[in-house]
Amino acid sequence: MLENVEDYSHNLNPFGPPEDLAEIVATAIPQVGHYPDDSCEELKDVISRTFNVGTDCISVGAGSSDIIRNVPNTFYGRGDKVVIPRPSFAEYTQQCRIVGADIRPFELEAEEDFRIDADRLLEAAEGARAVYICNPNNPTGRVEPRDKLVRIARELEEQGTLLFLDETLLELVPGYTDITLSGMVSRFSNLIVASSLTKSFAIPGIRIGFGFSNPDIIAEMDKVRMTWNVGEIEQRVATVLLRDKMDYVDHAAAVMAEESELMNSSLKEIGFPVGAVSDSFFYFNSLESLGMTGAEFNKRMINHGISVRDCASFGDRFTDYVRYSVKDRERNCRFIAAVDAVING
Repeated sequence: MLENVEDYSHNLNPFGPPEDLAEIVATAIPQVGHYPDDSCEELKDVISRTFNVGTDCISVGAGSSDIIRNVPNTFYGRGDKVVIPRPSFAEYTQQCRIVGADIRPFELEAEEDFRIDADRLLEAAEGARAVYICNPNNPTGRVEPRDKLVRIARELEEQGTLLFLDETLLELVPGYTDITLSGMVSRFSNLIVASSLTKSFAIPGIRIGFGFSNPDIIAEMDKVRMTWNVGEIEQRVATVLLRDKMDYVDHAAAVMAEESELMNSSLKEIGFPVGAVSDSFFYFNSLESLGMTGAEFNKRMINHGISVRDCASFGDRFTDYVRYSVKDRERNCRFIAAVDAVING
């Protein structure tokens, strides 16, 4: 981290972890002299009630990255065709390449507002072992509706193709319960949904994630996962947060949705090419009209104490794109002032 520079590139809950997190961690300390429960029985009971899934439909991991790693190791072989949208989270491609899968990028187009064209995706997925979808997509922030995702899952099921649906960022979107497919996994033979507490509770240093699927898929994944992959502290923290603190996440989502409207209108007023209000709580914008690359814009923003994500790492098409997140009112005003100074100063 740069000194005296605030990071707007990440997409964590802007209010940070709950204030009593240290107290929750402390309750696990007496048990750390023992191996953790490898079955995560208590935690799975809480996850089951929170996400409306059976306990046999849950695999717990050390963050969603553990689930992302586990799926290729369980189900893919060398040369298997895997379709991954671009731009999207790079970890999918990395983990699939490790097992030798044949990665087929599915280009999300600016002309389609970087949304998934279901017909085009399904055509690209013919003969594929798996298809990946991130919802909301990272970095674009686009949220796909449930009915579109159900249609894609059903048609992929008919051809024997897995659908890996990453909902790690979804709980910070208001109304996520009407979008998530987590409670529907038992109805599909091919659907795997990933989630975690990293973003929603702003605790990337405490590794808790979970995968949801039908019992047969979960049983296979659990054969491959590392034994004792989730520690006592992580299990205790996750149990308490999911059982007692989900209103904390809902509050953050509601605040960010309101702030996003204000942030969007303010950025438009100063001439920043912000586009429409984001589906989620972070933005993905081209700076082409400003004649700047993402790297140049970020460098100038750092001079005003703020960093954004230069999106060139997502591919050559995105050298003039940046990603930045919505925070609280005070910090959003600081962000807008910095943008104004960079583009109008």
